[in-house]
Amino acid sequence: MNERSWRVVAAAMFVCGWGGNQFTPLLVMYRESGWSVLVVDALLGAYVIGLVPTLLLVGRVSQRFGRRPVMLAGTLASLVASVLLALGPLGSGFIAAGRFVTGGAVAVAMAVGTTWVTELSAVPAAGARRSALWLTLGFGMGAGVAGVLAQWAPWPMVTPYALHAVLALAALVLLPRAPETRVPGDTGRASILAGARHPRFVRVILPMAPWIFGSAGVAYAIMPQLVGDALGRWGLAYSTLLTVCTLGAGAAVQPLAKRLDRPGTARAVAVSMAVMSAGLAVSAVAAIVRSPVVALVAAITLGMAYGVAVVSGLLELQRLARPGELAGLTGIYYALAYIGFLLPTVLALLARVASYPVLLGCLALVALAGTAVILRHSRAHLPAPPVRSGASSSPSAAPYR
Repeated sequence: MNERSWRVVAAAMFVCGWGGNQFTPLLVMYRESGWSVLVVDALLGAYVIGLVPTLLLVGRVSQRFGRRPVMLAGTLASLVASVLLALGPLGSGFIAAGRFVTGGAVAVAMAVGTTWVTELSAVPAAGARRSALWLTLGFGMGAGVAGVLAQWAPWPMVTPYALHAVLALAALVLLPRAPETRVPGDTGRASILAGARHPRFVRVILPMAPWIFGSAGVAYAIMPQLVGDALGRWGLAYSTLLTVCTLGAGAAVQPLAKRLDRPGTARAVAVSMAVMSAGLAVSAVAAIVRSPVVALVAAITLGMAYGVAVVSGLLELQRLARPGELAGLTGIYYALAYIGFLLPTVLALLARVASYPVLLGCLALVALAGTAVILRHSRAHLPAPPVRSGASSSPSAAPYR
């Protein structure tokens, strides 16, 4: 097997990530076209409805039918989603449908793509970093390019989605070149649920996971609307900048997550949560002073927390997963992470009874409490080092790194 074959799968993950986040910087455009903040934030989180159930199911599907056909279906779904989003000017129902289908595509990239890249990598820990990096780059590039096109290109509600559809088509052509790593067969549901019930998963991974995309939602969905009055006609460009800086910071710090990670502790996870708390505190300050500069600092800080969190969680997961569990557990992990993407919608509802500075300050305290839980169990409930079998190709059978 060519060790470089993971790049083809990573390219498909990149495209699905691009499609998943291209809508985000366009929130300002849709608001300016007359849609309410609540409706736009609801559409931002609408794809969670398609994403979470798919994340919970797609691991088992790929165990039974193989990684390649499922990843092909997810990439095709990403293309179809952009077509539906491009039809948005004809009615908001197309956007809702596009966001739903986008959720399914991103779910496949996260659960199946991450597992496939890991299985194609000679060093499983490298696979975790590669998959997280290319997905994050897709999120960032999709948002950046879509925002630029919407600000300055013709047909701003169509052009960004048309470009992504072309990229998805190219990924569909390349993807069959990646070798299959899964012999079809059903490992059953019980083992995956057993892994999710592991005390280490519950007390270290679970308190952190929802903050992965909760932090991103605060950074590039809430911050732009809080400082919008100071931006004038540059609202869309600033929203794009914020999204790109958030995810750029997340991509830049991901190598640091591997250096922070130490089997036998939860140091990297705890660091991500501490940085998360700091970012939320700065966000509360930005909500008070309404400064685009302070909001940018908050977004970068939250992006750094996101980058360390997503990689450190995947590395913890690799040590927990038994043979046949990795795809399913990765799906559960990302499903928990994406619950946080509903945070902007929840805060928009709660803003009727409390101000954003108060709400964001409370979130910082909740994140600190989660950090305390993780630190308390940092050295507890450690999984036994897996026994390496010469015939095994499972990434979970590798020794700790």
